[in-house]
Amino acid sequence: MADFIMPSLGADMTEGILVAWQVEVGDQIKHGDIVAEVETAKGVFEVEAFSDGVIEQILVQPGSEAIPVGTVLATIVEEGGTIVSPTVVAERKQVSPAARRLAAENHIDLSQIEGTGSEGAVCLADIEGLIAATTATEVPARKQVETKTSVDFKDGMRQAISAAMSLSNREIPHYYLATDIDMSRSLSWLEEQNRQRSIRDRLLPVVLPLKAVALALRKVPELNAHWVDEQLQLKKEVHIGFAITLRGGGLITPALHKVDQLSLDQLMVALSDLISRTRSGKLRGLEMTDAGITVTNFGDLGVQTIFGVIYPPQVALVGLGKISEQPWAEQGGLSVRPVLTATLAADHRAGDGHQGGKFLDALNRILQEPEAL
Repeated sequence: MADFIMPSLGADMTEGILVAWQVEVGDQIKHGDIVAEVETAKGVFEVEAFSDGVIEQILVQPGSEAIPVGTVLATIVEEGGTIVSPTVVAERKQVSPAARRLAAENHIDLSQIEGTGSEGAVCLADIEGLIAATTATEVPARKQVETKTSVDFKDGMRQAISAAMSLSNREIPHYYLATDIDMSRSLSWLEEQNRQRSIRDRLLPVVLPLKAVALALRKVPELNAHWVDEQLQLKKEVHIGFAITLRGGGLITPALHKVDQLSLDQLMVALSDLISRTRSGKLRGLEMTDAGITVTNFGDLGVQTIFGVIYPPQVALVGLGKISEQPWAEQGGLSVRPVLTATLAADHRAGDGHQGGKFLDALNRILQEPEAL
């Protein structure tokens, strides 16, 4: 028997709202399947199952009340356990996957719908018809609700960010290091690569330092970690949180998974997908908790140097500024080079400046050999 609980989707989260179930009693699930949608101050997230099995009992129904983190929402009979009786399964209403998802997105109670499909199954057309029938009468009220919700969401996100950053400043003894990186070789290599590609397949400059950060973490794994219960817990995989600004205001740092194992093309696709899903509210819960380190890139806004605040329980944050032309002295000569200022904010409880210096040195060296990324 396993419990499916209200998850913690960040250090600042103490409670959440259960928006919708994507499963019913008797459903077979596997690790990684979407089980529910949970709303926090930062948005609505899809929450995955952490074990294989069958949904035995749903204990909490979707609603507007906040539920504390750790509350048991459902029970799961794991593989090898006793499966729910056939009579319970037989009583469930048959619903197509597309209809179930659309109903969940519009908070429609499926038990109140008469299906028109085979043997009374609820199909997508049933849900679309119900939505079309109610839209005309609900539009004015919905606009008022949406406006209020938008304001409430912005305020809630601002409060959540404030709470997390206050916790970080209060409990984490930060130290900061910075280095200037000559990007001549990296940008020349990137220009040559993009010359051979279609516009759609071209690489953005940010993927180079992102991949370099991941490879540098292999050399200094102490920075790819969480500080929990006064102990440093190293992360096995290199999952990097990437700061993404939302169109309506606010900032979210979901994780790019296994960055060190991705090619630059795969990383470009993964980054584009993550940005798109973040701004459309389609993130998964694990993407909010998996990151072992965060990268913040405000170079496109003209920011040259970033001194970030660590997002607990992580122990480090890398800031990437604008690549700008600067005078560069080397081997007795003076020239103008494209220079990136990279900064590191790190937790002094988890390490010291020697580790931070090694990391920035590794980052610099890796970016001087872009063909190896």
